[in-house]
Amino acid sequence: MAEKPLPTINTESIEESLHRLSKKPGVKAWLMLDRSNGAVLKTNGQISAIRPARLSTATDSNNKTSLPLPNPAGGSFSTDVNANTNNETQAAQELGSMVWTFLSTAGSLVDEIDSEDELKLLRLRTKKQELVIVPELKYLLVVVHDTPPV
Repeated sequence: MAEKPLPTINTESIEESLHRLSKKPGVKAWLMLDRSNGAVLKTNGQISAIRPARLSTATDSNNKTSLPLPNPAGGSFSTDVNANTNNETQAAQELGSMVWTFLSTAGSLVDEIDSEDELKLLRLRTKKQELVIVPELKYLLVVVHDTPPV
């Protein structure tokens, strides 16, 4: 049986979709993360308004060592991350790291339940906002939007 070639990512289509997404009502921000390591490839919106950057050193106030923050390893989207302020970049990296860890853990759960299944979408809803995480082949898309009143 011949292997299927991996699909190519049409960056123009992604750019167009992300531009439309950022204009939707209630969308606060979105992040595009590298699927392999969680590095922030591209962001839109004010991530620091959602979750301010908290790490100034490798340890927090409780002397617990924090997870290392992945850095972009190049790629066609990394320039947008570098254009942000340091606080925005750090907040995006921290949120991206947390989301990547959350997705990895959820993926392990799915694999433990049924090794032939795969994670397609995660929604994390709080009183203030909802994170929708869509794992794709080479990247993860994270959309943060307002939680509508119930």
